Amino acid sequence: MHTLMDLHLILEDGMVFCGKSFGYEVQAAGEVVFNTAMTGYPESLTDPSYKGQILALTYPLIGNYGVPNDEIDSNSLSKYYESEKIQIEGLIVSDFSFDYSHWNSVKGLDRWLKEQKIPAISGIDTRKLAKIVRQKGVMKGKLIFPGYDDINFINPDDENQVAKASCSEVINYGTGKYKIILVDCGVKHNIIRCLLERNTTVIRVPWNYDFNNLEYDGLMISNGPGNPQHCIDTVKNIQKTMQTNKPIFGICMGNQLLALSSGAKTYKLKYGHRSHNQPVQLTGTNRAFITSQNHGFAVDNNTLSTDWKPLFVNLNDGSNEGIRHEKNPWFSVQFHPEASSGPTDTGFLFDVFINAIEHGELKI
Repeated sequence: MHTLMDLHLILEDGMVFCGKSFGYEVQAAGEVVFNTAMTGYPESLTDPSYKGQILALTYPLIGNYGVPNDEIDSNSLSKYYESEKIQIEGLIVSDFSFDYSHWNSVKGLDRWLKEQKIPAISGIDTRKLAKIVRQKGVMKGKLIFPGYDDINFINPDDENQVAKASCSEVINYGTGKYKIILVDCGVKHNIIRCLLERNTTVIRVPWNYDFNNLEYDGLMISNGPGNPQHCIDTVKNIQKTMQTNKPIFGICMGNQLLALSSGAKTYKLKYGHRSHNQPVQLTGTNRAFITSQNHGFAVDNNTLSTDWKPLFVNLNDGSNEGIRHEKNPWFSVQFHPEASSGPTDTGFLFDVFINAIEHGELKI
């Protein structure tokens, strides 16, 4: 038997969910969001796009396959995680399994959370919580131990979360033919792996680094957390690249930043897209793909200039899922083509990017 402390999830509208603590015993505040994926919690918890958020996993049983070892590969990247640490502010689950079994597991999820000093609550009706968030939209929340001093709600959109998630210095990977500048807005490691598999040298730079004095063949703008409108320096640097004909490829936050660089606008979705099963359609075709997504902001199609057009559309709500330039080899997607775990339907987009570098034109 495990003796667990009482822990409460309190939403900004006053609703209280009572549960038990199975993570690190600390109080936390952030934006409450939900993810509907059935698997992949080690990847989700280490995704920098969740920085500033308290994550609710709607699949009812979490923890049953434990956590893999934090092994580093030959490129100095985490082999099984999407970053160097857990990025969420707190975790919400329905039923937590202390017993785990998997060929690759080395520890339980509870132990990992405690090592990383991340609070977690179980015994919550996550279906009810997800319905509330869908109806009212994402809201501020906090994890509070009864009888302890209260803490304030926090709105992560008030701060530049990208600045917190980005690297602080230039990092080089690989020795391939094509030199890629990767603007790190909170990059997932698998994006770097997907680039390295395609004969590239990846130059990872901080979110506000002016890379335009470097030699490079193509620009990649990564995923990242929070409100893209904080990234003024990133937009200015992208606009400098847009004065050339060098290929540009953006993913998730990169889609929003490329749109802002073109003069378009972004807006906050009611409850965001966070799952492994978001259907998108390539505009002007009957081709549809199942995608993995994690974002709370979107591009406003109505603000795109005549030189730009939507590239993909979300088949659930009609929101933007990517943009492309009419003439230059510049494009971006709102979903994650590198995603793992999750579908790999759109991994070919990395090949589209490399082909644009080789031939100077965009073919999708």
